[in-house]
Amino acid sequence: MRTVLFCFVVTLALGCTSPESLRLYVLDCGRISFGSPAPFGVSDSETDARQLAVPCYVVEHQKGRLLWNAGMPSELARKGWVDPPPQTIKDPTVQVRLDRTLADQLSDVSLTMASFDFVAFSHMHFDHVGTVNELSGATFLTNEAEYDAAFADPVTVPLFNPVYYSGLRETKRLTVKGEHDVFDDRRVRIIPAPGHTPGHQILFIDLQETGPIVLGGDLYFFPASHELQRVPVFNVSEEQTRDSMRRVDALLQETGATLWIEHDPATFEGLRKVPEFYQ
Repeated sequence: MRTVLFCFVVTLALGCTSPESLRLYVLDCGRISFGSPAPFGVSDSETDARQLAVPCYVVEHQKGRLLWNAGMPSELARKGWVDPPPQTIKDPTVQVRLDRTLADQLSDVSLTMASFDFVAFSHMHFDHVGTVNELSGATFLTNEAEYDAAFADPVTVPLFNPVYYSGLRETKRLTVKGEHDVFDDRRVRIIPAPGHTPGHQILFIDLQETGPIVLGGDLYFFPASHELQRVPVFNVSEEQTRDSMRRVDALLQETGATLWIEHDPATFEGLRKVPEFYQ
């Protein structure tokens, strides 16, 4: 009883976070179909996947709310399989699909596009930032390398299209260097993992019941990518990618975290979606 009372007093005085207050919601923010996995560095015989999942995540913390990745553009919703948006994927075998907008899914848990304290993205490819211009009021957490590449003139990184994230120019921005502890308790950490793009990053979340999770962004696309340490041909730096792979694998070993390969359809199908959550 004295321990419970002490924790209650400390929480009031210092804003401490109870372990149960951290939640992770998973949302279905699109699909991408393709003819061959070869561009991802994996052969046809090494994976039978011919689709990518496109997830978004909401992190609920006592000190605030974070949106991690914003999915594909809302304009694609309810059109079925269609060609990718202009100035994105140029592979003629690729099609994209979005069944429900991010805003529509957020309503399942009584949230809107203005409900976030922070927004952050593993990187600025269109399928991760497609609804950015619909967001309002959140602080954009970014690193300098990714921001500079996204707003270069001209933009040269493949799949970066400022049409989908132009609103970030006017958004309150916090430029971070190295690892960033989002809520100052080491339970939600943005960790650099460059190579796929200049400032690609991953998200570490230490959940009380589920255990620690690493949302791996596009460091890997399929389990075979991880097992075989394969680098996609469109990554901006193979050297940086391999270094990031080594560092993230060391993090997994050190923390015992489970790696969620975000685009892997089999992994994604097995996850609970909103309004359910992980804690």
